[in-house]
Amino acid sequence: MAPSVAPLVIDNASQDQTLQQAGARRIANSQNRGFAAAVNQGVRASDSEFFLLLNPDVALLTPVDGLVEASRAHGLAAGQLVGRGGRVQAGFTIRRFPTPVSLIFELFGLNRLWPANPVNRRYRYLDRPLDQPGAVEQPAGAFLMFRRDVWEKLGGFDEKFHPIWFEDVDFCRRAVQAGYRIEYLPNVQAEHCGAHSIAQLTPACRAVYWCASLLRYAAKHFSDFGYRAVCMAVLASAFPRMVAGMREQRTLAPILAGLRIVRVAGLCLVSQRGRGVAPPNL
Repeated sequence: MAPSVAPLVIDNASQDQTLQQAGARRIANSQNRGFAAAVNQGVRASDSEFFLLLNPDVALLTPVDGLVEASRAHGLAAGQLVGRGGRVQAGFTIRRFPTPVSLIFELFGLNRLWPANPVNRRYRYLDRPLDQPGAVEQPAGAFLMFRRDVWEKLGGFDEKFHPIWFEDVDFCRRAVQAGYRIEYLPNVQAEHCGAHSIAQLTPACRAVYWCASLLRYAAKHFSDFGYRAVCMAVLASAFPRMVAGMREQRTLAPILAGLRIVRVAGLCLVSQRGRGVAPPNL
């Protein structure tokens, strides 16, 4: 039998009625500490053995007993995310770990323009039936369970991925490298509305945060050649993204964001693996 669930909401300085509506124990932060810091804060505030991460835009559709048992056996587990119509969110619910090539394809929009390309099919598990349980590399952090001892051994989530993106990928990658297995159970489902939190950010902010966290991930996990190839791709892709963003948004914000991305990518390219370069403070 699964242990009892004790919901805990970490509120990162929300501007809506989240705290009033949440029927759970609540911790309110005066400022947005970022996803990784909020997860670490929640784990430290609880004495539970198992932790299930649920984004604000995710609602459980089934019991999670299977995730508990899989986490007990392997360390981490994840269910299947579906949209409002019940359609599986292919390409998001599970992915393989990004490679320099897959991130370069992302940066230049190739995976969006040609979703069936071999790099994207492998990266987004489009070559795997999503009704098939088993080990996976990177489930979405929006719906992920892990044991406390896994979190302790890994030193928690890396809070340098601030405020969002790639912190869950980094955590899963370090877990697999440490010998744990991440079990995917498609019969455990949750509905994911999508982009609830990031919708509060401007497109310019999203672009800067995503590129900065992408560079930090590349610095941690890629070879020197792969890392510098990603840095150069960030630099090269920034300019067409500026133009496209300005045409779409009809403002100069994409230009300012693009220049900040160029600055960070340039610093990363010439620094020692870019480890000392933090995401810009917008």
